Amino acid sequence: MKKSKALGILVLILAIMAGMSWYAGTIISTVGVGENRNIKLGLDLAGGVSITYGAVEDNPSEEDMKDTIYKLQKRVENYSTEASVYQEGNNRINIEIPGVSDANAILEELGKPGSMEFQNESGETLVSGTDIQNAQAASYKNEMGNTEYVVELTLTDEGAVKFEQATSDNVGKTMPIVYDGETISAPQVKSAISGGHAQIDGMESFEAAENLASTIRIGSLSLELQELNSKVVGAQLGEEAISTSLKAAAIGLVLVMLFMIIVYLLPGFTASLALILYSALTVYALWIFDITLTLPGIAGIILSIGMAVDANVIIFARIREEIAAGKTVNTAIKLGYEKALSAIVDGNITTLIAAVVLGMRGSGPVKGFAYTLGIGIVLSMFTALVVTRWLMKCFYALGLQDAKLYGKAKELKTINFLSKKVIFFALSLVVIVAGFVGMGINGSKGNALNYSLDFVGGTSTTVTFNEDYTIAEIDEKIVPVVEKVTNDPNVQTQKIEGGNQVVIKTRSLELSEREALNQALVDEFKVDEAGITAENISSTISSEMRSDAVWAVVIATICMLIYIWFRFKDIRFAGSAVLALVHDVLVVLAFYAIVRISVGNTFIACMLTIVGYSINATIVIFDRIRENMGGLKNKDPESLMEIANRSITQTLTRSINTSLTTFIMVFVLFILGVSSVREFALPLMAGIICGGYSSVCITGALWYVFKVKFAKK
Repeated sequence: MKKSKALGILVLILAIMAGMSWYAGTIISTVGVGENRNIKLGLDLAGGVSITYGAVEDNPSEEDMKDTIYKLQKRVENYSTEASVYQEGNNRINIEIPGVSDANAILEELGKPGSMEFQNESGETLVSGTDIQNAQAASYKNEMGNTEYVVELTLTDEGAVKFEQATSDNVGKTMPIVYDGETISAPQVKSAISGGHAQIDGMESFEAAENLASTIRIGSLSLELQELNSKVVGAQLGEEAISTSLKAAAIGLVLVMLFMIIVYLLPGFTASLALILYSALTVYALWIFDITLTLPGIAGIILSIGMAVDANVIIFARIREEIAAGKTVNTAIKLGYEKALSAIVDGNITTLIAAVVLGMRGSGPVKGFAYTLGIGIVLSMFTALVVTRWLMKCFYALGLQDAKLYGKAKELKTINFLSKKVIFFALSLVVIVAGFVGMGINGSKGNALNYSLDFVGGTSTTVTFNEDYTIAEIDEKIVPVVEKVTNDPNVQTQKIEGGNQVVIKTRSLELSEREALNQALVDEFKVDEAGITAENISSTISSEMRSDAVWAVVIATICMLIYIWFRFKDIRFAGSAVLALVHDVLVVLAFYAIVRISVGNTFIACMLTIVGYSINATIVIFDRIRENMGGLKNKDPESLMEIANRSITQTLTRSINTSLTTFIMVFVLFILGVSSVREFALPLMAGIICGGYSSVCITGALWYVFKVKFAKK
């Protein structure tokens, strides 16, 4: 590349980087600033709308309440993946939707949850709303090239049988859709419909189709509901949580950039520039894809910054190896990218598979995590494989060609890690068993893990104070009083906008504890006891949501296993990778059990982060083993042990440096963050240390054991 061309490309990249970083800064500057904010924030950061529905039926069954809550949860995710739905008392359901402030608009769009039926022309009910699994608006081009709007229906298994019979008996007739006694549509049956899928055509516009689809979805609830009240609630954490997290991100980013420059010299400088662009692109992605940002989301993004340098670390290590082998700098750069490509692609695609499955199968915070994870993977690959590469080409063409600027890999004597495999396996087993023992002991006293309100529910106390407390004042003055009475630090508060009311959520309180809390509030704040109300509330993470998360992880693990099997042509690689993943998850679970860290929404995000982090580290080791195998399928145990030890040693620098950069970001977050962020950061640090340990000490050893014990005949 000519100098003039290199200079032009470099100036262009830097100009784009500066412009995008500046505009990303303007987006960040509005985070948490009223209605003008550019990024949607969750209830914890910005508040939102709270709507309470009551069941029309006097004594609804527990099954009907759970089914209705789950269906409402899936429905309100159209507004935000971080929306929550939970039971209050015996027959009320609360819906909390973050990032909005117009309760009436939400109520109008959500509709009135009533009863819906498909009837024949004589008024007889053929199919009820509960037989409809889903309804979505859609459009397509007909044979004349005109756009037609339809509502696509998906029925339950039982509903499919009913619908086929109903349409068979009414071909050529209308089948009115009746909602709360009012006919909202009367589509004509053209033919018998089987297979559990149907279309309602003839919609005048997409909006009309969407309105009908929404009404059908609402009418499929197990219970008929009526709105009791709606209110706007304030942020749970306030501006301090945002400002400290952003400060942690800035400090962590600078520290990681300095680390990369000191360790990797000129390539580290190019990676630092690309890291700035990565951060800006991440902000853009949140804005463009309208992703709701919560405090765990901020923490996850900060974590992704640390992980984003992983691809660069792999590449730079390869470049140094080629320079040490006598290659010219230009050739070393080219070969470094070529040889690192398979490890980067396989590691990121494997994690991307997990993100896609979690996004499709998960719900609530799992879905939100999947979106940010997928965005982080794509952007990190782009900045490492495209941006950093072009920057290095430009700097090289401009005369920065001395090998000293790029570094040279020191020849490390192969470390015999596998000779200590029994010790490593035993150590891991002891930690995992200790975790289960801890859970058993804790379970005998109450709960195996320290479940938060998100998992087990509790008591919601609404208090009308005599003055308008800020969120900071609530944390400083009110929360300590509540903690003293309940003897539990797991307290959540919400401020009701437009008044002096504060909602205090605690563990489930006995009658005597409720009375003690009421008296403490009266004594400390002179509130009128008549202005204090309390109700039991269910968990915001329902059993169905937990089931969705578990199934999503199981399916993602199976898909990752299949991909690794396909790419490495050996199921022993895939089996070892999955076992290493399970190992890391169990160790972090043991940490939660022993340290008694609160298990809530952030627990799911933490575990999913460990899954992505673990599988990525494993792939790097396996890629080097595959390369060192040289295509030979069968080797004697001594040769296999030498290959495994050499591969682990060759990737040792990468394992340490990637773990270190990621740890730096999370550690800064732990030091500067508010208490809820620290509860997220602490187990993540344990997971990072565990991931680094398992990639060096466990992964290769597992592969070796499988290779020797299950050798192909």
